[in-house]
Amino acid sequence: MAKDKGKKKALQPITRDYTIHLHKLCHRVTFKRKAPTAIKKIKEFASKAMKTKDVRIDNTLNRFIWANGIRNLPRRVRIRVSRKRNDDDAKEPMFTLVQHVPVEDFTGLQTEVVANE
Repeated sequence: MAKDKGKKKALQPITRDYTIHLHKLCHRVTFKRKAPTAIKKIKEFASKAMKTKDVRIDNTLNRFIWANGIRNLPRRVRIRVSRKRNDDDAKEPMFTLVQHVPVEDFTGLQTEVVANE
C-alpha cells in the first residue's frame, strides 16, 4: 500500500545563512565563464533551498563575486537567503532574495536560521 498524499504545507517567509564553496562549484569551468557560472550556481542553490523559482541576487553579492574580475572568484561566500512574499498580482506567491554576509573567517560556520526582521 502506498502512503496517502497529504496536503503540502504552504511556504512561509524564512531567512537562513549558508556558506557556499564557489571554488568547488566552478571547478573545470573556462576562465571567461567563472563569474557568470558562480552567479548561476548561487541562484540554483537558493532555488533548491527555498523551493522557489524566482531568485533575486542583491547588488552587494554581485559586486563581491565580480570584485576580482571574471576569472578570479572568492573561494567561499557567506550568503543570507530570504524567502519573501511576492506582490498579489505576481505569477509566483514567494520569491527568494540572496544577500552577501561579510565574514572575517569561514572556520566553524554552519547553516543558521536568522530571525526575520
